[in-house]
Amino acid sequence: MSITQLPKEYNPQEVEPRWMGEWQDSMNYFDWDSNKPQYIIDTPPPYPTGNFHIGNALNWCYIDFVARYKRMRGYNVMFPQGWDCHGLPTEVKVEEIHNITKNQVPRAEFRRLCEELTAGNIEKMRGTMRRLAFSIDWSNEYITMKPEYYGKTQHSFVQMYNSGRIYQADHPVNWCPRCETAIAFAEVEYDARQTTLNYFHFDELDVATTRPELLAACVAVAVNPDDNRYNKYVGQEIEVPIFGHKVKVLSDSEVDPVFGTGVVMICTFGDKQDVRWWAELGLPIRKAIDKQGIMTSIAGKYEGMNLTECKEAITSDMKDAGIIYEQESLDQNVGLCWRCKTTIEILSEQQWFVKIDAGDIISKSSKINWVPPYMEIRLKNWTGTMEWDWCISRQRIFATPIPVWYCNECGEVMVAKEEWLPLDPNNSQPPDACKCGSTSFSPEEDVLDTWMDSSISALNVSGWLSRDDVRMPTQMRPQGHDIIRTWAFYTILRASALTGLPPWDDIVINGMVLGEDGQKMSKSLGNIVMPEKVVKEYGSDAFRQWAAIGGSTGSDIVFSWKDVVAGNRFQQKLWSIVRFCMPHIEDFQPGGDVEYRTIDTWLLSKLNTLIKEATDSMDAYQFDETMKNIRGFAWETLADNYIELIKSRLYGEDVDARRAAQQTLYFTVDALARILAPFIPYFAEEVFSLLHRQSVHQSGWPDVDESAIDLEAEASGEQVKEITATIRRFKSDRGMALNAPLGRLRIYGRIEDVTDIAGTVSADIEVMEGEPEFEYRVSGVKPRMSIIGPKFRDKAGPIIGALKSADPESIAQQAAGGAVELEVKGETITLEPAAVEFEREIMSEGHAVDVLEIGDVMVVVERA
Repeated sequence: MSITQLPKEYNPQEVEPRWMGEWQDSMNYFDWDSNKPQYIIDTPPPYPTGNFHIGNALNWCYIDFVARYKRMRGYNVMFPQGWDCHGLPTEVKVEEIHNITKNQVPRAEFRRLCEELTAGNIEKMRGTMRRLAFSIDWSNEYITMKPEYYGKTQHSFVQMYNSGRIYQADHPVNWCPRCETAIAFAEVEYDARQTTLNYFHFDELDVATTRPELLAACVAVAVNPDDNRYNKYVGQEIEVPIFGHKVKVLSDSEVDPVFGTGVVMICTFGDKQDVRWWAELGLPIRKAIDKQGIMTSIAGKYEGMNLTECKEAITSDMKDAGIIYEQESLDQNVGLCWRCKTTIEILSEQQWFVKIDAGDIISKSSKINWVPPYMEIRLKNWTGTMEWDWCISRQRIFATPIPVWYCNECGEVMVAKEEWLPLDPNNSQPPDACKCGSTSFSPEEDVLDTWMDSSISALNVSGWLSRDDVRMPTQMRPQGHDIIRTWAFYTILRASALTGLPPWDDIVINGMVLGEDGQKMSKSLGNIVMPEKVVKEYGSDAFRQWAAIGGSTGSDIVFSWKDVVAGNRFQQKLWSIVRFCMPHIEDFQPGGDVEYRTIDTWLLSKLNTLIKEATDSMDAYQFDETMKNIRGFAWETLADNYIELIKSRLYGEDVDARRAAQQTLYFTVDALARILAPFIPYFAEEVFSLLHRQSVHQSGWPDVDESAIDLEAEASGEQVKEITATIRRFKSDRGMALNAPLGRLRIYGRIEDVTDIAGTVSADIEVMEGEPEFEYRVSGVKPRMSIIGPKFRDKAGPIIGALKSADPESIAQQAAGGAVELEVKGETITLEPAAVEFEREIMSEGHAVDVLEIGDVMVVVERA
């Protein structure tokens, strides 16, 4: 674009789509054969809903800031894109769209419908990501529902099974009756609710419980061994109310003797404590609740009721029978399924589990650089609370098939060999016969937890099972703090189990995006903002500035339209800077001997300090600090001061002085385009294209010229800046145009270069040695009405007139003598000295002057 064609206003809606169309995906490809240092990012694979929400966008902005910066720093960067496809929400959406249930169509057909919906959603989200200028390496895209990916998940299953890290067992699990599937602890959310604590007679004892509907599942009662009230009952059998079966009274120190009656009902299963007692005490299992949350046959007359119906019915019956004798309200935390928010139950089912080695996970975590560091505490706290192993089997369809069959003759488990993978046991039979010789098998119909897919993302992008030169560990994992207990935890577990290594060098945690009201974004609150809306109004770069400057890593960030508008305004300011600079540097070739002026060395020192600080901040993932420093430099240092100071040189006759300013501007605009490239890639490309043929995104990060960083030069430049600013304020205060000639100025003090001061304030400047000599002359008399008025009343007017017409020096001399005498209408009036004050002007070398003091420098302005 010709400089003469640069529009006055910067239009992101014209610039951004143009560059998006010109950029080639290959610019961002990772080169497996490169000699550059590698930088592989273990990018979060989002769930493909079709909407790339604003929380995703914040996270991807952080990733892109790093990816673009690292490429410019000479790294061979992989910024891959994955899609975590499997999951219940897709199944529910397919059922809704096609008005079916998953059991009404063949398993393969239902999976095909899920894949079809997912593929369309991925395409929509790709479009948003491209518009937001994320420099993704699309050659390393992966889709977890594809055989080439889920085959790796199956390989990991087989390897961990063969090493004893995966096993099958009938064990209590968290169960969602709505989703009809097991869920892991990490998928349980908690909600504070009020419930009723029921006190009731339990044979010879009294018990307090919030869950009378579980009486049919009662297998014991327990008391504290130090509770003397109940010692005599320990070891006895007592009868369960309503249902009549006998249970033992046990003793355990975990019983709180103060809560309720001090007697606890142990049911299979009411909570995690029940599970602990069941395991430790070897208790039987009574299944009162089925997988749909319906009461089973052991519930007697309550069979077939859902949990709510059963609770109401059994409570009513116990009240009528006089068994419940007291009730009180109780606050409690209720476990919910994180997908559908249904209250979970604990059921004992045949499931697949991954063994958790808490010590190994914490050990591997300690080798990872956590940003911010305090986020590691969340992982450690979570790891320390694990009650049992990770349940990885799910009772769904659209997920990675578990590569297992069961022998129809002997029931032996047949786990696939790695060379058979990928496969779906529902569609194929094992090539080998069972140990018993049978070739008749039934498939495992359960599927794997979707976290089994995403927890090998680091392994996948590093080339595990695809290449001989696996690049583990990767360099960075960017993710939200909300999935530390899931994605981070599981990935560390799996990387260690499969390779013995931590999955990454660094983990960078971003916060959540809140609405402008400070609340979590939700449809019900109406505070959701979609990235597409922001981009449509202000462009991608303004949105990215909000992401950069809105908050530090780890902290939640409020979406603010005001911040987006500020980003747009900053781009307009930058564009004004560029439009001013380009006519002076369009064909300029930097280099050669240049005699920089004071303000040039001042700017170059500050520019190199900015580059140095920006480099350090980017290395530390402090995007907000980097962007704030860039804004401050560009707006205040460059635009408001430097450019104003050098205009006279740029338009003057001194070729050497002009060249020094041109070279300084060239270096500054070039460096600004480069350090802005990670944050506002479209704008940076537009500016860089005015100076170079090469893309800024294939150029280097600006080098720091340490020799240019000079604190003395900065101090001298600050002096020039402050002197000029003071003189400009002086002119403004007197209503003078800033470019109006000011006349002769004398500057007293140590200053080396006044060229840019003189040019900026339009004055002839002479630097003087020594101290100026001043005389003070009374130039006017000001009556003090607060004294004259009350004392002389109707004579005050003529007195004031006489004072104004009198010689100021004469009045001053009289005041110094103790009294001022005036002839007023033939009468002598005597005024006390306090009745008048005097205006004095400073005289120097026979001229009336104004004196401006700036630090240890004095500027004497001769009045015209």
